Formats: sequence, structure tokens, C-alpha cells
Amino acid sequence: MAPPILKLDDVFLSFGGAPLLAGAGLQIEPGDKICLVGRNGSGKSTLLKIAAGLVEAQSGEVFRHPSSTVRYLEQAPDFAGFNTVQAYAEAGLGPGDDPYRVTYLLSHLGLSGDEDPRMLSGGESRRAALARVMAPEPDILLLDEPTNHLDLPTIEWLEGELQKTRSALVLISHDRRFLEKVSTATVWLDRGTSRRLDRGFAHFEAWRDQVLEAEELEQHKLGKSIEREEHWLRYGVTARRKRNMRRLGELQTMRSNYRGHKGPQGTVQATVSDAQESGKLVIEADKITKSFGERAIVTPFSIRVHRGDCIGLVGPNGAGKTTLLKMLTGQLSPDSGIVKLGTNLEIATLDQKREDLDPEDTLANYLTDGRGENLLVNGEQRHVTGYMKEFLFQPEQARTPIRNLSGGERARLMLARILSRPTNLLILDEPTNDLDIETLDLLQEIVAGFPGTVILVSHDRDFLDRTVTSTIAPAVPDAPDGRWIEYAGGYSDMLVQRKGALEERKRAEKAAEKPRTQQATASGSAKVKLSFKQKFALENLPKEMAKAEAEIAKREQVMADPNLFTRDPAAFNRLAGEMEKLRASLTDMEEEWLELEMLREELEG
Repeated sequence: MAPPILKLDDVFLSFGGAPLLAGAGLQIEPGDKICLVGRNGSGKSTLLKIAAGLVEAQSGEVFRHPSSTVRYLEQAPDFAGFNTVQAYAEAGLGPGDDPYRVTYLLSHLGLSGDEDPRMLSGGESRRAALARVMAPEPDILLLDEPTNHLDLPTIEWLEGELQKTRSALVLISHDRRFLEKVSTATVWLDRGTSRRLDRGFAHFEAWRDQVLEAEELEQHKLGKSIEREEHWLRYGVTARRKRNMRRLGELQTMRSNYRGHKGPQGTVQATVSDAQESGKLVIEADKITKSFGERAIVTPFSIRVHRGDCIGLVGPNGAGKTTLLKMLTGQLSPDSGIVKLGTNLEIATLDQKREDLDPEDTLANYLTDGRGENLLVNGEQRHVTGYMKEFLFQPEQARTPIRNLSGGERARLMLARILSRPTNLLILDEPTNDLDIETLDLLQEIVAGFPGTVILVSHDRDFLDRTVTSTIAPAVPDAPDGRWIEYAGGYSDMLVQRKGALEERKRAEKAAEKPRTQQATASGSAKVKLSFKQKFALENLPKEMAKAEAEIAKREQVMADPNLFTRDPAAFNRLAGEMEKLRASLTDMEEEWLELEMLREELEG
């Protein structure tokens, strides 16, 4: 194992009150691709800044290899002194670094390099900062929410760049799919301390749940031990006073540990307020169009949205997703065509810019609309502080100005307000921005179980796959020309259908190019059959798949033991590795069998 090039050990940091970091650590070795995960407010960004040397820990060991280079993605880049984005990004290069890397990165991030830094939007500033830190290919790359404000094609490009980079990575992101594809190790920051799993994010949630279950069991055992010791002290023999005093001291220690145990932060508990049921047909758009100057944003597009649908809009930045969304909801009139909204609609909107928030307003005033201390939720009067607790806000935050909230807290606050009001049509524009994974899980459950209708714009592929019933995307993904297509299912389903349509078009073009005589020969005398190897595989793959499923089931049964990781972490990791290989092998076999079966049906058809 290579020695670490950066190591934080037993780091402590407090800003007054309860410590933010209390014994946290982070070890980075060459080639590491670590995702740093934890709840909003757990100290992830602070730990990353300590690693970058931007914040000093109050105690603990901080080691950086003297020859290693470190780059940190700034949330608010400082463009002072730079006339162009190109100049800003090139300033991050070291002696011997290739200047072409800056041009290459800016191009893929949607910037020319000639932009005036003072005129950049928040998203463009983040892209410029990303080009600056990635261009030198440093030894260590620290990225805090690198996918924020990136569209899907750019996120997928960034995944490829980070997978092949020689830099060691530490990533903070709310994008599950991104973390799964890039990370090979996971550091979980929880209640001030850190735990490491030498596996990527795909294995994190199962591991986290097992750790918490084992912790809960240990607390239960400690409580029982305290009960036994208290009984012994009250009713046991008193033959040896010294022994009694020793046991009394041990009991006091156990009580202190039991009382001092800080359980995991709670999860958001919320349901959507009931509203009157909307009409069955919620939105009907017939051949709507929209252009800005000579540029077509929407060419004739028609859709019928029914009650209970959950529709996702995806596409590159600037493709016109928000414009199409505003037309469908009646906020923007089409140039031609008709949009009809259904009856009894109660619309609630979460916009990506959080424009509904007044930074000087307080949390309580925002939630109650300035109507005192109570609000009406599902026909029931609720005190605002009690309602805030369900969204993980403390009662003392009721009078806090919104400007003091983090991005994740602002998103949670808007979610709390939306869910308190009766609604049957949810409009969500980039709802996953700044949310931690646990709050994302709640939002996902709300959207998936919402009895009304949902239309959402998102770049989060995992969220789309888990929630939407259909996906609207540009007909030409790389160069949108105003044509939009509705696909059944989520983002992954859309990719499969788009790929199938492309292959079908290629086959049709290839067939059209063949001479008629060649087509006649292919459909007549020269009848194609499965090879012996293909026949053998078709017959034997189901047996092999059954064996793999049995092996997976055996390991799942062993790993179901909640004490396994605590008792024998090496065995747990070995079994998890075997499971990953078996599942990958099973997926490959299933795909091969499906291809062969489709080929057999086609030949015999």
C-alpha cells in the first residue's frame, strides 16, 4: 500500500457550541477516488477546506506531502485582476503544464474563454473554476459539488474525465449516479467523526444501515448492562466495599457513555397536504411552438398530461426546458398552438433559483406568510416550531433570517412551505440542488407517492429513474433544434429507446443501400441459423444464471447478520466483493441470453 500524500487525523473544530468535527480523519493515497458523504451541516465542506489548507483545525494532525500539488474547487471564485475567463483558468497552471488543457476543458464546459468574468452567471463561474483546478492535473483534486449547474451531457463528460484522471480525488456531491460511477472509496462524516469504506458509493447505503443497526444494538446492550449493575448495587452482597466502589465507578462510566451517546440525525418526516382532486386531464398542449428571434426553442409539440402522471424534462442547458415548462403550465404563451389547463388545479412551484425566498425574512414568517405562530397543514392547526422540527430545523431558528441558511437548508425550507399547502400539481425546477442524500430520499418518496400530477426539470439521473413515468427530451441531444420527444419511463429508459431508434434508423438506411438482388438473396435461399456455440450458450446460460443467483443468495444470508461488519470487517468486505463480481457476471449472462433469444426469434420468425 502506497504511503498517504495527504492525511488528516483526529481533527477537531468547533465554532462555539457542539463541535463540528470531533476526531474526524481523511487519508488520501495516490490514485484514490474518494466520495465524502454526510448530512447537510455535518462538516464535509469544512473538512475539505482543512485538507486544502484554507481552514485551520483547532487540534489534530494535518500532513501534506511536500512535493504534492493540491487544487480545491472554490464555491465563489475570485476573478479580481482577470479580464477573461481564459486568463483566469490559465493562472492555475504550474510550470510545464499544458496550456491547451485549459482550452479543451473550457470548450467541454460550454465556455469560449473570451467571456468577461464580471458578467458570468453563478453556473458559469463554477464551470470556469472547474477548468482552472482540473487543467494542471494536480496530485490531489478536491471537488465540492462539481456537478451543480452542469447539464446532463456535461456531467457525463465530467464522469469520463474524472474516471481516467491520474489525480487523487475527493468528491462531495448529491448526485448518486455521479458518485457511483466515479468513486472507488467512501468516507462517511457523521456526528463529527469519520468512517471509511474501501468501496465506491454504490455500497455505501447498505453499509451505513448495518453500522447504525450495530450501533443501536450496542446501545441496547449497554442499557441492559446498566440495569443489571444497578440491581446488583441495590440488592447484591456487600462483602467487599472496594469491589463495590469499583463497580460503582464502572456503572457511572456506563451511565455517562449511555447518556452521552449522540444518535444519528433524524430524517425529514413530511407528507403532502391533501387538495381537491383535479380533473382527469390536467394539461393538453396541441402543436405549440416558441422561437426567440430566428432560434426555434419549441417546434410543433403536442402532449396530454393526465392526473397521476409524473413527467421529467431533460436536456442541455439552453435547450429550452424552462421555456417549455412555462408554456405547459400557462406562465408563457406559445407563438402558435393551444395549451388547455384542466379543472380544479392547485399548483405549487419549487424554482431552481429559489427566487421565492426573501433573504431578510425569517423562517417562521416565511412558513406562516406572516400570520402569527401557526399554520394550517391538512386542515390541522400546527405551531410553526413543531412543523419546522419535521424538516430538521431547531426551534431557535424560527427567528433566523433566511440569508443565514445554507443552500440545502433553503431547499428544505421551500419544501416545507410547499408541502404545507394543498396542491394537486407540483412543478419542480431542479429540486435536487443542494439537498443531502437523506432529504433526496424523502423528496423521491413524496414525488413517487404523490396522488396528483408532477412535472419536473432535473439533471439527476438517479432521481429521474426512480420517480418519473415519462421523459421529455430534445430529439437531437447534442444540438437541440426545437424538436422534443416524449419517451415512456425514466432517464435510462429514454436512453435505451433513443439508442433503439438510432439503430433502427441505421438498419433501414443500410437496407436501402443494398441492391435489390442482394436483398432477395438475404431473404430467400441463404437462410441464417444460430451457430453451435450460440445454441450451446442459449441452452446453458439459464443454468449458469441459476447458479449465480444461488451463490448471491448464500452470501446475502451471511451478510444479513448485523454484527458481521463489527465482528469481522475483512470477511464483510470479502463477501461484498464476491457479491459485486457475481452480480456483474449475472448481468452479463442475462444480457447475453436476451440477445441470443431475440436473435433466435428473429431468425425463426
